[in-house]
Amino acid sequence: MSRPPSSGARAGRDRAVTGRPAPWVWTRLRAAPLSALLGAALVFVSVLLAAALPRAVDRGADQALRAFLHDQGPGPTSLFANTTSRGGLATPQELDSALATLTETTRTRGSFRLAPSGPVHGAVGVKARDLANPGLSRPEGIDPRLTLAYLPEVAAHVSLVAGRWPAGTGSPDGPIQVVLSRAASETLGAPLGTVLESTPTLSGTIRAEVVGLYDAADAGGVYWTDLPCLTKACQTLTTTSPPQAYWATAALVGPEGRDRIAAWGEGIQYFWRLPVDTAALRADQLPRTGTEIASFVAGPTASELGSALKRPDLHIASRLPELFQRAEARRQGAAPLAAIGPAGVAGVAVVVFCLTAALGGDRREAELRLLLARGGSRRSIVRRLLGEGAVTVLPAAAAATWLAVALLPTPRLTASLIAASAVTLLALVALPVRAYALLSGPRGPSPRRRLVAELLVFAATAAAVFEVRTRGVAPEGAGLDPLLVAAPLLLALSGGLVLARLQPALVGAPARAAGRRSGLVGFLGLARAARGAGSSGVGAGGQGQGRGRPSALPLIALLLAVTTGGFGATVLAAVDTARLQVARQAVGGDAHIAAPPGDAVPEELVKAAGALPGVRTATSVRLDDDAFLFGTGRGSTHVTVVVVDPESYARLSRTVGRGRFDPAVLTAGASGAPIPALFSSDLMGRQDLAGRAAGEAFRLLVGGEELRVTAAGVINGTPAMPGPGTATLVLPVGPTAAVTPKAAHPNRWYAIGPLDGDRLAELVRAKAPAAAAEHYLVGTSAASVAELAGDPLQHSAGRLFWASVAGAAGFALLAVLLTLVRAAPERAALLARLRTMGLRPRQGVALILAEALPQALLAAFGGGLVAAAAVALLGPAVDLSALVGADVPIGMPIAAAPVLTQALGVAVLVAAAVLAEAAISGRRQITTELRAGDQR
Repeated sequence: MSRPPSSGARAGRDRAVTGRPAPWVWTRLRAAPLSALLGAALVFVSVLLAAALPRAVDRGADQALRAFLHDQGPGPTSLFANTTSRGGLATPQELDSALATLTETTRTRGSFRLAPSGPVHGAVGVKARDLANPGLSRPEGIDPRLTLAYLPEVAAHVSLVAGRWPAGTGSPDGPIQVVLSRAASETLGAPLGTVLESTPTLSGTIRAEVVGLYDAADAGGVYWTDLPCLTKACQTLTTTSPPQAYWATAALVGPEGRDRIAAWGEGIQYFWRLPVDTAALRADQLPRTGTEIASFVAGPTASELGSALKRPDLHIASRLPELFQRAEARRQGAAPLAAIGPAGVAGVAVVVFCLTAALGGDRREAELRLLLARGGSRRSIVRRLLGEGAVTVLPAAAAATWLAVALLPTPRLTASLIAASAVTLLALVALPVRAYALLSGPRGPSPRRRLVAELLVFAATAAAVFEVRTRGVAPEGAGLDPLLVAAPLLLALSGGLVLARLQPALVGAPARAAGRRSGLVGFLGLARAARGAGSSGVGAGGQGQGRGRPSALPLIALLLAVTTGGFGATVLAAVDTARLQVARQAVGGDAHIAAPPGDAVPEELVKAAGALPGVRTATSVRLDDDAFLFGTGRGSTHVTVVVVDPESYARLSRTVGRGRFDPAVLTAGASGAPIPALFSSDLMGRQDLAGRAAGEAFRLLVGGEELRVTAAGVINGTPAMPGPGTATLVLPVGPTAAVTPKAAHPNRWYAIGPLDGDRLAELVRAKAPAAAAEHYLVGTSAASVAELAGDPLQHSAGRLFWASVAGAAGFALLAVLLTLVRAAPERAALLARLRTMGLRPRQGVALILAEALPQALLAAFGGGLVAAAAVALLGPAVDLSALVGADVPIGMPIAAAPVLTQALGVAVLVAAAVLAEAAISGRRQITTELRAGDQR
């Protein structure tokens, strides 16, 4: 029994009866569904990357800005308005009204908003008064000092633990009623009911009575920022020499006593602190926000507020404009280096779309020429191809863009939409442009046009390299320069063009060597690789004429992936190296122990620390920063003396990279001879020491003993003294300890090696004297590196780069596979012929490998060379400070490991893909050709 006709058959019969043509798009999609699906998948992935990368960059910039400002604290990120009582004393209602005016102005005039913690306002005395009560605590005999303040909203942030709140004005000559923090009361020895008396001044003696004690609910909170020691008594140093310690604190008055603050503090200052919500700031709006805040500080807004509040002396200050400039400089410094990875992905993706278009055009050339022969115009054919592509490209692009927006939420859409639209447009027009070129008539080879194009590329590359070497990668204030970002890509493009011209010669030599041997497979595969089989643009049905050199597109794709990956990996490796060097110079090594002033590191602790796992070099140092050098031309010079073991300290200096010296120069002479010393360049550069004769003796007073020293060398610093500008002498411990016994008792310990910081700190607590253990300072370079590397700006740049490397490698692999697929019809015909001559299947796979692998390996090797050349050419102009997290010298050294890792990784990946493609499709292609017959 016959089956009823299917719906598709019925639709075809109906169209045949009515004479209506089948829809072009539907016919094409049904004819090649897998090709349409793969094309849509390629567009989806490409548009997803294009739309996601700008949003990832935006999110990283915002997170870095907010983290940078959050680390500054609430004080520097606030607007601070203040005025004095010269315009008259302000009532609480006037203070509240002024606060409302200020907050309303920030809401209406600024793109920023205030932090949820809310503003703080009140009044504070201009000066603090010394307290004369004899029973108060005086650590070094200096009277404690008290400031009075009034905070209208303080009750929400404290709890009264004793007494009461100030109430009533009291007698004008009576004591001012105040409440004091319980911590300050206990520290000063001023319990509830104490009447605090100021020291006599020209205005007389003023008293304050402690009527209540309170505890701050959030002593470390934002509310108390920049307020004068209201939660505890603060130990402060005098400005005398030597400085002396004293206690300083503040007390609160009630609303009725606010006017008496002026008498106690010799004036009163009204203030309003408006904290800016840094979590809502955006990096792209930073210039606008900075301009608005600058207007509050010194601009039209500041003048309007002074008039509105009737306070001509209103002053508004903020560090935000300065912090914005620093944040913008950091972002601009990191932007060019962070953009190299995405630029590489974009370059490789363009190559992949070109190869896809070439493959589609070659496979449909016969069909397109048939349409042209039957009366179709090139424009109509191009329009049909555009419509056909729109059916698959536009939905895939829209879905990818929506997914990128959903996965990476950020307020900015413009950059993502532009990038997604550009990729969508490229995907739409690639095949129609290729078809238009195929249908434009045969064009003979034009070596002159290719040569001119290559010379233009070389000229652009030279200009980009020249710009980088001349101006640097990120000139201050210049922002992101596309030419400078494109310099590594242009180098890769130039390398690909050169390698495409050299490939016939480079592969031809081993092909000729293989031809002299008995085997056929190696010679045939290498010969086809040397002349670029299947890659010249000849279609499957072409005759193969004009094929003499390989296509440059696959080479360019691989070189772009390897070069950008190698260059970026070298940047990140240089950042890690520079960060470790900065940390070592800050610590003095990989680990250090510093004893409290006046103490020495116990010998038992020195031995135990030196025996810790990971210690490669350890040395003990005696540092004395209270020494004087005589005979300098101006009496004496204050210097810091570092007494060291020459051998171990020289190894430490070489590893740290600061103050390298030959330990032999510190060898002591005969008995009674001056002690050889290394003078810091900061000391020898002084006018009173410049030009002094070598070997001339100086007198050095250190530890109560006098030594005679002579300059044995000059060093640019020393590990024990981080930072410039310190006059330092380095002395050998042997002859120095013979004169001053204290030199034999070190107070510093330094080590090189991967030490565990927690284990070292635990050892110090166990071996150091119990009374002083908590005062020992322990530091490691690993902790410093972790602190430097904690910047979200660096994390964002690193994540973006490695994601870009993965994307570039994937697209490069796809470019290789497309090249293999493009050459598959011609290769299948050759394999079918050889199969009839006795070629075994395993030999067919070997032939495919011999044909495809040379190009991949040459590209990986060439990409490594180009990446190394890019580092050599561009590295001296690269400033890594923004990524390191500290100021470092400009320049980037060549490192073989990152380049080799990228080159070998891409080579292995491509080789594995080629092997898999050969093993899977080789036999199937032979079988298909043998069944269909050879029609070439």
